Amino acid sequence: MTFSHSFNISRRLRQTEFGSLCSHVSPNSFTVIDMQYPRFAAALLAFSTLPFGPAMAQPGSQSLHLIPVPREVRPAATQSLANGVQINCSSPCPTEDVFAIDDLKTYLASQSIVVNATSPVNILVTRYGSTLSKSIYADAAGLKSASDSPSDLPQEMKAEGYAIIPDGKGLAITAATDSGIFYALQTVKQMVIGTGSTAVLNTASIRDWPALKYRGLDDDLSRGPVPTLEFQKKQIRTIAAYKINIYSPYFEHTMQYTGHPLMAPPGGTFTQDQARELVAYATKYHVTVIPEQEAFGHLHYLLNWEQYTPLAETPHGHVLAPAQPDAQKLTHDMFFELAKIYPGPFLHLGADETVELGKGQTKPQVDAQGLGAVYLGFLQRIVSDLKPLNRKLLFWGDIAMHDPDLVKQLPPDFKQATIAVAWEYNPQPKGFTRFIAPFTDAGIETWVAPGVNNWSRVYPNFNNMFANVQQFTAQGQQMGVTGQLNTVWDDDGEALFNSNWYGVLFGAEAAWHKGEASIPTFQNSYGANFHGDLTGSIDLAQQEMMAAHRLLKDSPLKADASNLVFWVDPWSPDGQRQAAQIRPLLSELRLHAERTLTLIAQARNANPNLRETDAIDALELGARRMDMIGFKYQITDEIATSYANAYALQGSKNKDDRMEVSRSLGDINGVNGKLQDMRNNLSLLRDLYEAAWLKSYRPYFLHNNLARFDLTTQMWLERVDKVRSAQRQWANSQSIPPAADLGIPPPPTTAH
Repeated sequence: MTFSHSFNISRRLRQTEFGSLCSHVSPNSFTVIDMQYPRFAAALLAFSTLPFGPAMAQPGSQSLHLIPVPREVRPAATQSLANGVQINCSSPCPTEDVFAIDDLKTYLASQSIVVNATSPVNILVTRYGSTLSKSIYADAAGLKSASDSPSDLPQEMKAEGYAIIPDGKGLAITAATDSGIFYALQTVKQMVIGTGSTAVLNTASIRDWPALKYRGLDDDLSRGPVPTLEFQKKQIRTIAAYKINIYSPYFEHTMQYTGHPLMAPPGGTFTQDQARELVAYATKYHVTVIPEQEAFGHLHYLLNWEQYTPLAETPHGHVLAPAQPDAQKLTHDMFFELAKIYPGPFLHLGADETVELGKGQTKPQVDAQGLGAVYLGFLQRIVSDLKPLNRKLLFWGDIAMHDPDLVKQLPPDFKQATIAVAWEYNPQPKGFTRFIAPFTDAGIETWVAPGVNNWSRVYPNFNNMFANVQQFTAQGQQMGVTGQLNTVWDDDGEALFNSNWYGVLFGAEAAWHKGEASIPTFQNSYGANFHGDLTGSIDLAQQEMMAAHRLLKDSPLKADASNLVFWVDPWSPDGQRQAAQIRPLLSELRLHAERTLTLIAQARNANPNLRETDAIDALELGARRMDMIGFKYQITDEIATSYANAYALQGSKNKDDRMEVSRSLGDINGVNGKLQDMRNNLSLLRDLYEAAWLKSYRPYFLHNNLARFDLTTQMWLERVDKVRSAQRQWANSQSIPPAADLGIPPPPTTAH
């Protein structure tokens, strides 16, 4: 017997003689059902043949909008949740499953969906092993009967896999482990569409398991933004909901070390108590926290302190000098302290971009032995010193990859103790083999690290992200890597994490998905899945921002919408060079940004209950900044043209010409002048940016970024004063100074 006819263990069961075996709790909780009695299991199977209510609409696979897409999925009926939902768990219900069910209940409550004991819609949770669970698996796998199910789940499904089937009145799920049940219920969350009395449950038969064992997010906590602990908990909840099981905070100088108190800045320190709290929190969500403390390079902030100067390869540089005994002592101190705080099986040494190595104290050794030998020699000493910690030690692969023969010659104990993390953040038309092979060929466990491409941009460039994450992860799978560590970097300190979720979720898709993850499928699912936008507007808004980036990248500028492009003064020589490169594209650029804003407004109007609105706010801010890039160049051209026109007419005796001079100057500087437009837009962006920052980050470092807004706004205010002085000169002497005296550039050959 299979479950193709569906079964229901909800209200009807409680009306049978087996109802006494059900332990009922409050209507807002869930029911624990004792599955230890053979008669009870048999009764459940008998109920699978009972007829149920009229069939409802069958959704297509696209309409499920699941992220990650399950390994096997067959959509079934959609059921109304107007009367809420009940949740049943087979007894004994493990504590971890109770937590996963409570997490589902919290989500349902946020969507105004009631969990009760009387709803006709039921979700059953049962661990694999019973006859019932095997029947669930048989139906999900398309087997003839429960007797055809294996005694244990298939090996690939054991650790994190699960099965889901429709039972005619809802869903039944089974898995062998805590994480399997948790991930099954995360999928169930995504099958709930809408809110309150209009919500529905999409049902489907699903078998699912991950392609990669380790699926992670590396989050930069040292280049400016430092998240609040509450936001980090939100990050944990969110990545866990998309089946990411690694969170790796990146530290250069922001982790607290009692042995090195100068390291962490006031207001920007991740304290040891906070770290312990986050680790405990993440564990409940099946997320392992891997601290990444730079142990070789990227230690500039620490090496700025005078007492650490002797350890630096170059004065006030970034890299430790391997020849200095205290350099290894520093690494020893940090990681032995970290190991007491982070109990997981991994620690991350960093050790990337040691570009100064051999340029200072270590030059004689590098000249004699070679850069690769000196680098790997120090790395081996670090790994050997940390052996008592009994942890797997991750290191970035960008330096060692250039010496594959030396990597192969590394001793077996080093290879067994480490994981090489091959990283590259750009698309690679020739493939990613050269980043991965030096380590897999040497027999070192390897992960791949693509990137969200958020750094130093007004909004992440998801064109780069898609091509990079998809291909790097898929090719890594082909070459036998065991993990993916998707990365978020904040290089210039301006990035907002809430802008990154699109790339973070696609990273989750690519790491869970076997082979090449589908970009179009993800693009058509993201808005509905993450935000609850069923209009498709958020999906289109993301694509408009991608089109804007692509427009700039394909222009003679050959750069996307970077913060450098945003901040450059359009009146400066650099700004004028950029203007000449992108002037023909300014209107199209702005239209992409403004369509983004319009689509966001349409999505909000269609559904006032959109989810993850902070991410939508960040998208809106990114679009406004993108629009500002085009606007400032247009305004500059218009100011230059208007002033040149006024300057040419100043000697005319014609009354209309003289009025035109006044009008042109007033158009530049007046109640609704173009200079005022620049001031107003910049001050608005400043306020929106500050609000967006404080939704996820501590105040630490914020002033550095607000100062740029303030300084740039002040620059335009000073131009207001200069043009006002020219207006007074015109009123008093009927003359105006040359444009160059005011800093105004010459008009373009073809004005906007």
